[in-house]
Amino acid sequence: MVLVMSCQQSSTQRPQHPLRLIRNIDQEQPPRTPRTLRRNAIVSDNITPLPGILIGCAALVICFLVGSSIAKPETETALTARIDHLVYAAPDLAAGIEKVEKLLGVKAVPGGQHPGGGTRNALIRLGELTYLEIIGPDPDQPKPLQARRFGIDDLTSSRMVTWAVKGKDLDALVRNAKQHGVDLGQVQSGSRRRPDGVLLAWRLTVSPTLNADGIVPFFIDWGTTQHPASTLPKACTLLSLRAEHTDAKRVEAGLSALGLNLQVIAGSAPALIATIRTPHGDVELR
Repeated sequence: MVLVMSCQQSSTQRPQHPLRLIRNIDQEQPPRTPRTLRRNAIVSDNITPLPGILIGCAALVICFLVGSSIAKPETETALTARIDHLVYAAPDLAAGIEKVEKLLGVKAVPGGQHPGGGTRNALIRLGELTYLEIIGPDPDQPKPLQARRFGIDDLTSSRMVTWAVKGKDLDALVRNAKQHGVDLGQVQSGSRRRPDGVLLAWRLTVSPTLNADGIVPFFIDWGTTQHPASTLPKACTLLSLRAEHTDAKRVEAGLSALGLNLQVIAGSAPALIATIRTPHGDVELR
């Protein structure tokens, strides 16, 4: 109605403001009959008031923000996908296995010996290509001339000591890390046999001491070897990993240089804390 009547205005007339034009038209209209009022009421019912639109948009924004806060952070998901395994070391392997079993409700599967290293391990699957390694002195091997890895000889209790990240072209990775101020040590080869006789071989970065007290990980490449987690029974799932350190900012900067978004907060002592979904619920292992 408004458009038709406005078109009947003379083209030589000065255009009027739309709101003023509507008001003038309303003033020129004859008194409204009940039928006219009913027609206008129908038209008005089909028009969404502006405040309603704004309220609707605001509701959508709030729902999006709330949903985003509940959703698992993308960086956390990406980090757990890169984790190869967590290293839980014990001064006594059998006691360490028993302690983890009580906490997770899952018994670790025997892994094998590390010849010459004086250690043996047991494993629990945490994902398709992720596992928990429980490692300790091997009673069937003589004490090695060099110190056992992960500071096992100095441990007084079982705890998470470090973690391993999946890697390729480890030599180039070590060089690039050193250019960014992170010393990952040297690349070495390792191997062990499973109880069924299958030989597992890998390459990994080895530092003389735990880098940043174990909060900065080492890198491992299994090459053509079948990943150890793939043959373990499904039992647990790694949900997240975080850390504490007395020099949190420095450690977090080193991790960022390696492209790792591990959360590190200030703490009285270095610690790795894994949140693991188990048959008995979510638990923390540190």
